[in-house]
Amino acid sequence: MDLVFRDAEVVDGTGGPSYRADVAIEGGRIAAIVQEASAAGCQRPTARRSVDAEGLVLAPGFIDMHAHSDLALLRDPEHLAKAAQGVTLEVLGQDGLSYAPADDRTLAEVRRAITGWNGSGDDIDFDWRTVGEYLDRLDRGHDGRGIAVNAAYLVPQGTVRMLAVGWDDRAATGAELDRMRRLVAEGLEQGAVGMSSGLTYTPGMYAPDAELTELCRVVARYGGYYCPHHRSYGAGALRAYEEMVRLTRDAGCALHLAHATMNFGVNEGRAPELLALLDAAIDGGADISLDTYPYTPGCTTLVALLPSWAGEGGPEAVLARLRDDATAERVRHHLEVVGSDGCHGVPVDWDTIEISGVSEPGLAEYVGRRVDGWPTARRLLLADRLGSTILQHVGHEENVRTIMRHRAHTGGSDGILQGTKPHPRAYGTFPRYLGRYVRELGVLSLEECVAHLTGRPAARLRLPDRGLVREGYVADLVLFDPETVGAGSTYAEPRTLPTGIPHVLVDGRFVMEDGRRTDALAGRSVRRTRVR
Repeated sequence: MDLVFRDAEVVDGTGGPSYRADVAIEGGRIAAIVQEASAAGCQRPTARRSVDAEGLVLAPGFIDMHAHSDLALLRDPEHLAKAAQGVTLEVLGQDGLSYAPADDRTLAEVRRAITGWNGSGDDIDFDWRTVGEYLDRLDRGHDGRGIAVNAAYLVPQGTVRMLAVGWDDRAATGAELDRMRRLVAEGLEQGAVGMSSGLTYTPGMYAPDAELTELCRVVARYGGYYCPHHRSYGAGALRAYEEMVRLTRDAGCALHLAHATMNFGVNEGRAPELLALLDAAIDGGADISLDTYPYTPGCTTLVALLPSWAGEGGPEAVLARLRDDATAERVRHHLEVVGSDGCHGVPVDWDTIEISGVSEPGLAEYVGRRVDGWPTARRLLLADRLGSTILQHVGHEENVRTIMRHRAHTGGSDGILQGTKPHPRAYGTFPRYLGRYVRELGVLSLEECVAHLTGRPAARLRLPDRGLVREGYVADLVLFDPETVGAGSTYAEPRTLPTGIPHVLVDGRFVMEDGRRTDALAGRSVRRTRVR
């Protein structure tokens, strides 16, 4: 064998009890698992290298079901934000906005629209246009050597609409809908695992339910899943969840609810209502899963708070409206009085909005500050050309804990890696689950939590040989100390690495060894085989 871990406490990703075993790796796969070898006097596997894993948990690598590393994986070969957490697979193309499929026009527009998520991309060679070409680029990665961890991709519905319809707030014509169907089908044929939407982000939010249902029918034909950031996490949250359940049921499509939270004061203590809705649908035959991050604040762009009508026409049109005093006053009224749909139907409380990052270096003084009103927000939007990111302190701990216990729950960081002061979830989501919510609070057992972060998301992605510690499976593995594992990242120091995770393997190769990043670039795109 290439490698054997001796006397590890195996938590295999199924949710079943842990057990002590030697686990051997050969050719990038788990070749042998010998339980209680030292105690029973069994023949122990031999290998060219042996690692003493006594006192450590060996688990499948964590799967980040909601990641924003679309450019970071190409830009940063170390990618410590995820590698150090034990993440071995990320799902990209989230919230309906990413960089494929695209043409020259839409690529320029989407780069502007999500600068706050991924940076400008000026340091990236955008040498792809289709989903397949983007996945090929991930395979090549940095200097042709690959990427830090594996990546799957969702066809972004907002980008697809940008291609076919543009930035107009209207229903698609028949010809435009046909083009969107083709674009989604092509993306799935080329390896995407499903389709995402950002239904509080323009232009994807302009799509009516009938249009989304037709696109979900295409996703269902290929055995993919629909991953919506739905229309409200605030005043209309339950209605928005109901809409997604109904829509996917009509389309016959699997549903995965992105960052399934219940935020703002109107939803405090209402997580059981959401779970009752989902349980009724699941018991009725619906295929539903969800992801959350173990924190109360959210994170998005400052421009995302604006009402949808302000986004029609694209980024340059937004800036023009903000420059016009009368239109800017109308925006303020919708934000502060009416409750903008971009702010989930809830009048904005500026005290909850903290600037986490800016694109223009000269605006760095704003980072870490709360927004003190619309004049400051407007000034910053214009000066930063819509590139500012925010933390939105609107969550509830009781809701977070209730939702993470659910049988359909998985983990997703929603980690935005840009900005001087990003949300700590980007560097801390997975060790925080294990340290705070397993060891300290006992909200989940260790075996349950690992299943939420590994086997369950692998099943959603329909990956036949990942997500479990099982012979024949790909050796995407993490070894951690259950007594010391924890998130190092904080709101004050969000890029601090976690503790208690000495070893991480991707495809049988160490990407983290003894707590240090190796030079391995073992990650590749993980593509779905078409299902008819």
